[in-house]
This record gives sequence, structure tokens and C-alpha cells, in this order.
Amino acid sequence: MKSFLRYIGLAFLLLLGIAVLLDVVYTEIYSTAKDRWKMEYVLNAPPHDYDVVILGTSRANNHFVPELFEKHGLKTFNFGMSGSHLFEDALLLQLLLDQKNSINYVLLEADLNLSNEKRDEGTTARYLPYLRSNATIRSHYQNQPEFPYWYYLPFYRYMAYESQIGLLELIKTIAQEPSTTLSNQGYYPLPAAKKGRMKNDYRALKPLRNRYYEQIKKICAQHHIQLLTVTTPVCENVKGMDYFQKVKSLYPEIYNCEDFVQDDRYFSSCGHLNDLGARLFTQKIIDEFFPKK
Repeated sequence: MKSFLRYIGLAFLLLLGIAVLLDVVYTEIYSTAKDRWKMEYVLNAPPHDYDVVILGTSRANNHFVPELFEKHGLKTFNFGMSGSHLFEDALLLQLLLDQKNSINYVLLEADLNLSNEKRDEGTTARYLPYLRSNATIRSHYQNQPEFPYWYYLPFYRYMAYESQIGLLELIKTIAQEPSTTLSNQGYYPLPAAKKGRMKNDYRALKPLRNRYYEQIKKICAQHHIQLLTVTTPVCENVKGMDYFQKVKSLYPEIYNCEDFVQDDRYFSSCGHLNDLGARLFTQKIIDEFFPKK
């Protein structure tokens, strides 16, 4: 019996040692990456002087074209991320400032994402390699129920999010294989030919006095950054369009721009403009809010 327990104990210690070693190796590799994902780029690339930083969900990622801002004389990067929420936007903005980036304007898409205070699982995975090394990330996630498992169990975070930060992603990171997320200064164009669902129903949505939007406003005020918050276009066949009026009633400073592009030929799906529509929308935003001096 004693030999059996000794065997079990040794096996446990061996597994624990392997888990610790793998955790250290994965974390070390991810800690220097800057060619794959936007948060890695923020954490590991040299600081920049930005005129405009774009934040939001895929409705920012697919709707704002930095190239057009650059033609207008505004150094711009689109840090919008598909699937993300205001939870992640507040964190990314703080990290940009922690890394000594200079920002004049934050252009924030805040519309449908105001209806929740959730975190996004896929975006969360990208931050987990930095949980122990970065105090800002650690503080932002420490109230999440899973935090003790991510922080204290070696290699757990990499197993739990294997599809995002597991072996395949590690190999791509080692190979310095670039991803499309950093192409076009962060803008991801959608095709016009292939259309997705062209109707949405927002009647069940209710905008909240969102703590993470409030956090973004506070950060901008503290760092003397001009915050421009806008809603973005949706297709013609939408039920519950009064949601955008509710947003305006709750937050009068948010500009309703969901009607800046109205023809469905400019949409790839009901909630996302195609590249032609994004360029039309971006130019209207520039003309409206960034007139030439």
C-alpha cells in the first residue's frame, strides 16, 4: 500500500512539474509576441503618438477605415475586436496608456455593446498569458469567478482555452506568422458579394448605465483625451430601432450615427458594413467630427 501511495505521489509531482514547466514556456513565448493579436501589439510594440485610437466590437473593427483618417492627416489605428465588449475596451485603453502611447482622440463604438457588462471568452484568452506579469490585466480580471483557477493552477489557462492559446497558436507565434488582425492598421474589410443575415431584432435589448463605458470616460478625462462616442449603422430590416433613441436618452453625449449609411447594398450583414459601406461611413465621420483646420 505504501509503495502504491508513493507511486501516486511521484506521479502527481511529475505531472505538477510538467504543468509548471509548460506554463513557464508558453508564457515566455507569448510575452514577447507582437505580430499576431492587437493586445500583444499594444503590450510588446514600441509606443506611438496616435491622433485617433478606435475602440469597439466588430462593428468598430469592420466600420472604421484608418487609411481615410491618415489621408486626412490623422495617425490612426483601429483596435476594435470582433466579439469583444466594453469590458475589454476599457482594459485595452488603459494598457495603451500604461505603455506610454500618446492619444488625442478615442473614437468609441458604443451601441449594442451598452446592453451588457460581460467579458468575451475569446478575447479573454488572449490576455491570460499576461495575467501574472501585468498588474493592469490582473486587476481587471481578478473579480471574475475563474480567476483563482487561471492564476494559481499551472497551465490551467492554456488547457481551458486550448483553441485560442494552445499548441497550434503557440507554433504560429514561434513562427512569427502574422495574422490579419494587424493588417490595414487594424481594420478588417468585409466583402460585398457574400451577404449574411439581413435582419435583426433589438426589441429585447436595453442599454445600461454601463460601468465599463463609465470607466472609459473616466480614463479619457484623467488623461485629457477627447472621447468621441458613436453608434454605427444597421441594415434597413431591423425591429426595435428605438434602441438607439434609448442609448441617446441614457447617454446624451453619444452621437447617433446608425443612419449615416442606409442602403443595404453597403452591408455585408445586417449589423456590419461591407468595405464600400465602411469607407462611406468613415468619410462621413471624418467630415462630421474631424474637419480640417
